[in-house]
Amino acid sequence: MASFSQFGSDLYTGKRSYDFVGRRKTWYLIAVACIVISLAVPWLRGGYQLGIEFTGGSEFTVSDAKSTDQSIATETVERVVSDEAPRVSQLGTHGIRVQTGQLTNAQTDEIASDLAAAYDVPESQVAATFIGATWGADVLAQAIRGLVIFLALAAVFMALYFRTWKMSLAAMTALVHDLLITAGVYGIVGLEVTPAAVIGFLTILGYSLYDTVVVFDKVRENTAIESHRTFKQSVNLAINQTLVRSINTSVVALLPVAAILFIGSYVLGAGTLRDISLALFIGIIVGTYSTIFLAAPMYAHLRENEPKVLASDAKKAQAAAKQRPVQAGADV
Repeated sequence: MASFSQFGSDLYTGKRSYDFVGRRKTWYLIAVACIVISLAVPWLRGGYQLGIEFTGGSEFTVSDAKSTDQSIATETVERVVSDEAPRVSQLGTHGIRVQTGQLTNAQTDEIASDLAAAYDVPESQVAATFIGATWGADVLAQAIRGLVIFLALAAVFMALYFRTWKMSLAAMTALVHDLLITAGVYGIVGLEVTPAAVIGFLTILGYSLYDTVVVFDKVRENTAIESHRTFKQSVNLAINQTLVRSINTSVVALLPVAAILFIGSYVLGAGTLRDISLALFIGIIVGTYSTIFLAAPMYAHLRENEPKVLASDAKKAQAAAKQRPVQAGADV
């Protein structure tokens, strides 16, 4: 623990430093590659798998099933509706969930009865719900609208708080990066995007924004004071000074989220808990990365060619050159 504290102290004072800003092209390439993969793989697989809350459809839940064999549910549905490809998943240790497209009332009743017989449970333990396509489309539109409003308000907040649109642009780029990669993981592994997952997306954007604001506050503090460091060096120092804090905050946040993810997925079989916690787990990791490797280096990139910054850096370079001792034997 003492060595880690010393490590953090060395980063804060500048005794130890990692060149995040100087290697920004590498971070840009990694970010672009991750975004391309996050977009391309789901597209090649036929797009994102939206939950029935967005697309509409029927859902059957079998409680206390004697078997958790998912093929039984698939065969049962296909006997009633031959052209249907149901999505079957296990809920907890003795539950089965079956999702299909929109069915008629007669088909719904027949499938519910057949599922009860197939899993050897009373019909009262098979719950059937129906979500209309119009309602699902409205939920999807509301989710997209909420996401756009969040990003717009966050951009305005950042621009007003830091009094520069360049910090806002860097922060919004990092947020979009986090959103695309988190959603991409859902598409890559074939998980359903549900309203709970969307809530998780919005939550991790707020977390990422908070982490970025903390780093940018330190950047503003370092670049506002007079020192021998250039603008890029001041930004890089700010990243190093907040590095340990970002790592500690992320680890502390990940531990309970990981516990909820495990309990929601394997113990309780609660889809809502799983969807929210998975989005949070992925987003916290990606958000921490984007704050350190993307947002702050991009801000330095956006401002490095400003006349004011160039003049200040040139002045500091001249002052540093004058302070260097004349080498012995050099021509004067």
